Amino acid sequence: MVKVFSNTETFNYSWEEVSTNNWRKYCPWNQKSTHVVAVDTISRTVDPETGILRTERLITCRQSAPDWLRSMMGGNFDESQVLETSYVDPRNKTVTMVSTNLTWSNLINVQETVVYRPLNEHQTRFEQEAQITALCGGWQRIKHSIEDTLVKRFRENAQKGKEGFEAVLAMSRKVFAEERERERLMMLQAQAGNIRTAAA
Repeated sequence: MVKVFSNTETFNYSWEEVSTNNWRKYCPWNQKSTHVVAVDTISRTVDPETGILRTERLITCRQSAPDWLRSMMGGNFDESQVLETSYVDPRNKTVTMVSTNLTWSNLINVQETVVYRPLNEHQTRFEQEAQITALCGGWQRIKHSIEDTLVKRFRENAQKGKEGFEAVLAMSRKVFAEERERERLMMLQAQAGNIRTAAA
C-alpha cells in the first residue's frame, strides 16, 4: 500500500520570481535547508519546439534517522541522495519537479512531485505530493513503520521548506531592488556629468 503526503501553499510572489529563485532554494539565504549538503547539476537541455528547460540534479541530504531504522538498515542511513528532474515551461508558466530517491531504493521508493503555477500576477501556487512505498516483502508492520516515519518527515519539512524559500524570495527581491537603485543612481550621475561637460 502506498502512503501519500500532499501539501499546497501560496507564495505572495509572482511566478517569474518563484521560478527564477527556485534555483537558489538551497543557497545560504535559506537557513532552513542546512540538511541539503550538495546540489550537483547533471544535465540541462532546452526543447527548441516547446522552450521547456529540462534539468537533472543530484541532491545530497543529511538528516538523522530514527535509531530503530538505522539499526535495521545498517550502514549510514543519515545521508541520502535524490535525483531531481525539473521542467520549466515558460509558455504555460509551470515549474514541475519530480524527485526520486536513489539511496536505499531497493527497500524504499519515494517519488515526490512539486508544481509551481501562477495564481495571479502577484501570487504563485505550490502543489506537492509524495508517494512513499516500503519494499520490505511481507513485513507489514515494518513497512508501515517506515512509511509512517517518512510521511512524518515530509510533514515536518513542509513548513520549514516554505519558510526557507520565502526567506530566499524576500532576500532576492531586496538584493535586486538595491541593484536597480544603484544602477539608477549611476545613470543619474552619468547624466549630471554629461550636462556639466556640455555646459563647460
